[in-house]
Amino acid sequence: MLTVHHLETSRSQRILWLLEELAVPYDLRRYRRDPVSRLAPAALKEVHPLGKSPVLVDGDTVVAESGAIIEYLAERFGAQAPAHLAHLEPARGTPEHRQCRFWMHYAEGSLMNWLLMHMVFDTIPRQPMPFFVRPIAHILCGKVQQKLIRPNVKAALAFMDAHLAQQQWFAGEHLSMADFQMSFAVEAALARSGKESAWPHLLAYRQRMQERPAYQRALEKGGPVLMPA
Repeated sequence: MLTVHHLETSRSQRILWLLEELAVPYDLRRYRRDPVSRLAPAALKEVHPLGKSPVLVDGDTVVAESGAIIEYLAERFGAQAPAHLAHLEPARGTPEHRQCRFWMHYAEGSLMNWLLMHMVFDTIPRQPMPFFVRPIAHILCGKVQQKLIRPNVKAALAFMDAHLAQQQWFAGEHLSMADFQMSFAVEAALARSGKESAWPHLLAYRQRMQERPAYQRALEKGGPVLMPA
């Protein structure tokens, strides 16, 4: 039996989605964020030294980091996966495999950096601080958002939307590892886009994803994907 250590409203939701699609049984251990800091609880450090989520435990094997877990599950269960996951890892040497590899890295290597910065600089002015500092923090954070973060988030949204205008899923016409890795980033990017309707192909992609029964089962077990604004 696999065990998934899952933090609420976090990237580990995509691991639950993949396991539901694979129809692999697993034990779910849920962790709540600190109500003040919104950080992961210290209990996760007992599972993995980094104290982050997700963490997958398979017997004596402990795997951290979403991308590594997705690849591990594809290697471990891909051969016996349902027919609709026949392209979970596209055949090596194909354009689909190259696309899959790109989006697996893009999700965390480029996109999530800007989304996390967007959240941090949006949160800073609302944190406790001396009253005379707050206006300065608000102005500085606003400038960083305007000049640096929002243009990069917008460029990422345009890039993904144009790509999905050409195909159903990130690596082609079939669901692949890339879609599980990109799922949280897509949800977060649209939530911070300011105007979701500007990205119709991303919206259609999110709808296809959210309508999948396995995705809905993952939500029932793991809870909402994103933290409330």
